[in-house]
Amino acid sequence: MQAEHAEAIANPAPDETHRIEGVTQVSYRVTFDYDPDADGLSRAEREQVDDLADPELFSCACGVRGMTREEAREHVAAAREADGE
Repeated sequence: MQAEHAEAIANPAPDETHRIEGVTQVSYRVTFDYDPDADGLSRAEREQVDDLADPELFSCACGVRGMTREEAREHVAAAREADGE
């Protein structure tokens, strides 16, 4: 499976769209007010508690998943080279 992953990174499918993507999360501290009439909570405030950071793993729109930054760079560079860019 590792060999297939390396092959997909080094030899991107020529007829696919290659766009590197990643998912990251920013945490917020959220406070709520209690409304006794509705017997419910409503969001009162939110405070961002950390900064946006780059993800550790990347994917490509073509379906290759779980790439490191270096593998993602290699993949998109190979795709551009194959397209003659």
